[in-house]
Amino acid sequence: MNICLIKLSAIGDVVHTLPSLSALKKLYPSSHLTWVIEEEASDLILDHPLIDRVLISRRKTWLKKPLNRQSIHEMKHFLSALRDRTYDITIDFHGLFKSAVICALSPSRRRIGYRSMQELSGLFYRERIPEDMEKHAVDRYLDFIRYLGEQHPRVEFSIPAPADVKKMAAHCLESEGLAIDETPFVAVNPVALWPTKLWGQEKFAYLSDMIIENLKLPVVFTGSKRDNAYILKIARHMKNTPHNLAGKTSLRTLAEIYRHALFVVTTDSGPMHIAAAVGTPVIALFGPTDPGRTGPYGPDHVVVRTGISCSPCFLKSCTHRICMEGIRVEDVFLEAKKMFERRR
Repeated sequence: MNICLIKLSAIGDVVHTLPSLSALKKLYPSSHLTWVIEEEASDLILDHPLIDRVLISRRKTWLKKPLNRQSIHEMKHFLSALRDRTYDITIDFHGLFKSAVICALSPSRRRIGYRSMQELSGLFYRERIPEDMEKHAVDRYLDFIRYLGEQHPRVEFSIPAPADVKKMAAHCLESEGLAIDETPFVAVNPVALWPTKLWGQEKFAYLSDMIIENLKLPVVFTGSKRDNAYILKIARHMKNTPHNLAGKTSLRTLAEIYRHALFVVTTDSGPMHIAAAVGTPVIALFGPTDPGRTGPYGPDHVVVRTGISCSPCFLKSCTHRICMEGIRVEDVFLEAKKMFERRR
């Protein structure tokens, strides 16, 4: 059986789809699985043992230069690879126009998506299931597996750590003077894509100093290369010297580093979901979004929020940002202290 799975982005959403990947492979153990994904999050699933083929859409690059010869060549190659086999099942976990078009272009006997007219995506499927937005994204995606016949799929996140990834994670920490299996540390991810999800540089600086001074634990900042300038500003507000791995890790290396952290303090972001997926407890700061839908999945995690009446609003811009600004450093540190006691 040939199965095509479409989940293009973003990092957190790809992580949320991993349990459905595991469940699909258990439901159809001899199947050939293809995953269609965009470039930014592809590192999470490249060389994944449950996936036979990864097709990478460089849509954002192609749209910047649609008439460029290289772009045209890559688009033709992508479409050719997508259509070089007939799929028994194609599932669009993404549910937007860009993914629904790919679903429609795939030679598939069954094209399954949500019964949703968001961006008219529902018009492109042959079979449609209800989309329950009150569920967590992990459970919502598993509804596709239930629809296919497995009523009680197990939630299993799979982010493999091959030897080269483990070696790179150890090297990254060693470059900061930390031994991966010997030095307990706290990882802090202070950045998020939405401005409304940010907590504030001075607050992260104050919290990190409290962790270093009171819990006697080193703080390791993580983030992408573009996050580095923001993290350096946080470090300049601090009395103590943190460790900074921003821009130095792939997503799989980041997952391995999180796997060895005592716990992770983070905004609502892709790295938050990576940490939860590898089983590391998370202290997550939530404001404009709903932790019931996209919070850290699983036990032992803590969500800190103000709980004001206008939250969640799901807005990417806001004039007051009180839902995040109202979170006190002392309250976050108290949760960190409790988690340290449990983990110790």
